[in-house]
Amino acid sequence: MKKRNLYLKTISVEEALEKYKKVLETVIEVKWERIPVTESLNRVTRSAVYAKYCSPLFNSAAMDGITVVTQRTKGASEVRPVELTEGEDYQVVDTGDPVRPPYDGVIMAEDLLETGKEGQVRIVEAAAPWQHIRPIGEDIVAGEMILPGHHKIRAIDVGVLLSAGITEIEVAVQPSVAIFPTGTEIIEPGETPVEGSIIESNSRMFENLAREQGARAKRFPVIPDDYEKIRRAVKEAAQKYDLVIINAGSSAGTEDYTVHVLRELGEVVVHGVAIKPGKPVILAVVDDCPVIGLPGYPVSAYIGFENFVTPVLSMLGDFTCRKNPVVDAVISKRLVSSLKHREYIRVKVGKVGEKLVAAPLARGAGAAMSMVRADGFCVIPQNSEGVEASETVSVELYRDIQEIENTLVVIGSHDLILDVMADMMPEVSRGMYLSSTHVGSMGGLMALKRREAHIAPVHLLDEDTGVYNQSYLKRIFKEPMALIRGVGRVQGLMVKKGNPMGICGIEDLKRCRYVNRQRGAGTRILLDYLLKKEQISPEEISGYDCEATTHMAVAAQVASGGADAGMGVFSAAKAMGLDFLPVGDESYDFALYQEDLELPLVKCFLQILKSERFHEKLRELGGYSWEEAGQVVRIDSRSMK
Repeated sequence: MKKRNLYLKTISVEEALEKYKKVLETVIEVKWERIPVTESLNRVTRSAVYAKYCSPLFNSAAMDGITVVTQRTKGASEVRPVELTEGEDYQVVDTGDPVRPPYDGVIMAEDLLETGKEGQVRIVEAAAPWQHIRPIGEDIVAGEMILPGHHKIRAIDVGVLLSAGITEIEVAVQPSVAIFPTGTEIIEPGETPVEGSIIESNSRMFENLAREQGARAKRFPVIPDDYEKIRRAVKEAAQKYDLVIINAGSSAGTEDYTVHVLRELGEVVVHGVAIKPGKPVILAVVDDCPVIGLPGYPVSAYIGFENFVTPVLSMLGDFTCRKNPVVDAVISKRLVSSLKHREYIRVKVGKVGEKLVAAPLARGAGAAMSMVRADGFCVIPQNSEGVEASETVSVELYRDIQEIENTLVVIGSHDLILDVMADMMPEVSRGMYLSSTHVGSMGGLMALKRREAHIAPVHLLDEDTGVYNQSYLKRIFKEPMALIRGVGRVQGLMVKKGNPMGICGIEDLKRCRYVNRQRGAGTRILLDYLLKKEQISPEEISGYDCEATTHMAVAAQVASGGADAGMGVFSAAKAMGLDFLPVGDESYDFALYQEDLELPLVKCFLQILKSERFHEKLRELGGYSWEEAGQVVRIDSRSMK
């Protein structure tokens, strides 16, 4: 029986990093090199750099005109102009020309009057000593410190160094990083995947993260789960590179060999950190070279890199770790967390009124797209059980705050058209963005009620009237509300191509595996209505409690064989190549407060809804109608009594 590598203990991020740094301080030595200043951008200075020359190198004219002896211009006025003769009283100069004694001032060309005589000019205002002259050393004085040591060189620094006569500079050598993806199930991008295959991508993320930190990174081909091959690769790399990263194989699987290899070759300082996601991190040293094992799940891998690889690179490259801005935001959803870990929650962030709102995204360690969609991380500290909805939390931002403040926050029901609108938003109005978080129609209305969203997409059927959405706004809100008409769309059952189960309607769900939408989703409310109509109990549906948060997630489950059927919109079925059995038409609209109709972000949103380009996209997706798109229905307080 293969041995599992079980964790005996995990320690906090701070303790793990402090412990590792203490070991590395005895083995890491920063390397230095002399390079041309023109190639020094983002490199780190070894010591203070001093100017070789003054800048300017001489007293120079700051304007085009004439240089004069200012004493001879005294008394000049409109009523008593002074005439000056070239060669005696002045010399013609251009900007940057030397100004030599006895001349001690410059008069701009536009302040000179012609006398009609060659070599003579008239002035009507006296010149002050050193007027329009850049004195020697005005900017830089020879011997002056230009840059301190341990300073990351910026573009402006390069220009100043050259102006001061510095053409070469001593800087920290860029750390070299070897990156090894591992796993027998891993295939290279471009290869055709089969069941059980995982397309390797983490190493390319590491490669570019390392380059962003100024390192030279080399990604090696995938190593299968073979102890000897992993051992040989690590041993060779530790002798040639400043840092080695091994991806995957750090957890408790029977073929997770990384920690055993590192124990054989060197010292494992830490294995297992109280962080979620990202627990199975390995911090080791082999032949005085730091070696870090990172988990295979993309989000875990990223968090591990940021928390441990980046600080080690800063030690090797002699720079200070960059720090992202941290802001206070209101969390839009209750989050439960384990006391055992520090947990990183990916969030979308937007500004609604005067407050920043953070909407949580998928929490799974493998949810790589949540990293792409995220604006930052909400960090729940270790020993905390979580946070309640509307509680203020700290969010570390990865997106510019100005972009966030110009983002339309959309929380509610999911539809593919939201991605289309988000893509169009900055094109229609430069500098404006749309972010959408999918929590279902009722979840969106609750976020709207808490003033944590600008707009809530909804498709809620009133079983009594058969009318969508309006009655829910009347029941939930006291304030004057508005409903922006969106699209008509077809809801139906998505089944595999060819409908192998022979599903014809709601009744047939009793004999198949179903994938449902989350509680509060309009699609789920519609299903419950149809089940009630057919007198079918939810307990009779296998998979009724299996939930997905988007139409595309439902379609993907059906396409992959994880379920035989799921309810969703036609466009999702079409996108995943599924057959579609219509069960009814519905209205997918957008709820908001009337007062927000005048917001520039909302006006841009309305413009997109009414645009022909958007309608053309709907034609491509299929299953939509848009005759009323962009029309505004006002629901004021009088209609709620």
